Amino acid sequence: MQISMHNRFLKYIIIGICLIFSCKSFSQTAQTFEEIGRFLNDATLYSEKYITPATDGAVYQASAGWMTSPKKRKLYDVTLGLYGNVFFVPKRDRNFQISNSDFSFFTIENQTSVTVPTALGNDTQYYLVGQIDNNEVRMQTPKGVNQETVVYPYLQGSISLWKGFEVVGKYSTKVKLKRGDYQVYGFGLKHNFSQYFKSLEKKKINLAALLAFSKENISFDFIDTYTSYGNLGINRITGKVDTWQLQFSASKEWKKFELMASAISNRSDFKYMLTGERGQIEDVIPVQYILNEKLRDIYKTKYNYIAEISGRYQFSKIYVQTSLAFGKFVNTNISVQYEFN
Repeated sequence: MQISMHNRFLKYIIIGICLIFSCKSFSQTAQTFEEIGRFLNDATLYSEKYITPATDGAVYQASAGWMTSPKKRKLYDVTLGLYGNVFFVPKRDRNFQISNSDFSFFTIENQTSVTVPTALGNDTQYYLVGQIDNNEVRMQTPKGVNQETVVYPYLQGSISLWKGFEVVGKYSTKVKLKRGDYQVYGFGLKHNFSQYFKSLEKKKINLAALLAFSKENISFDFIDTYTSYGNLGINRITGKVDTWQLQFSASKEWKKFELMASAISNRSDFKYMLTGERGQIEDVIPVQYILNEKLRDIYKTKYNYIAEISGRYQFSKIYVQTSLAFGKFVNTNISVQYEFN
């Protein structure tokens, strides 16, 4: 019911837009309405295929390195660390196929079928062409970041509390990518379980669970447009992801070295929106607003199951840690931490 009401609301907006051209006949207005509707459908289809691999990858990046160690720390121990995350872009997610049969509004200029980059792909471009009210709409397909790895730094800190609890927080500034940017921040709560099993503590075996929440924002340069109405204002697309993560970890200590294995499950809610500068066409048609309402149709929730292996070595109060997370994607993380106690 909510979706159908949403679609009817969009139709009323578009009908109102069409009525702006009051000199047209009813049949001309109906045709313009149909053309705008087909344009919106094609733009939504392309947006989803373009940005989805990047937002899926952002979840893996945000899931890494939350737990430095499952062992119980002393009350009010504080750990601060500088982290570097490296995400490996798989070849299968760097491009996708489009053909004229996929579209109801656009056609590919001088082609019937081409391979175009996702947000994680290369910089290959083609033109998509259509018409609204006999006026040409010409779009150049967006480029990808053209990187085999995506690297970003962030800060993470934790403070131990009573009964084996520990609060964790992470934050990255907005990191510039080629034709985009990425940011993640969040907080978590860890609890140590091996404290209840003295035999495990004697063997230097540690068990803990962590519940965390993070927000990932990722933006890319999107589509350059050429129309008789001016720029459409859809030159920037943003994915916003809210992720809840549950992690179970176990570790074994050998003097100054600790080896940890983790099982991670998370639930992510994905939202998409166009965030470019206001286009010239907005003086006539609120294209960006209409498309953002239409993009609600591709909001989604996804679940991921990730395995992570980590090694941590102590130099006095300084720790060096590396981790490898794998599942649908592969992500690595390296950090230098300082422990105040």
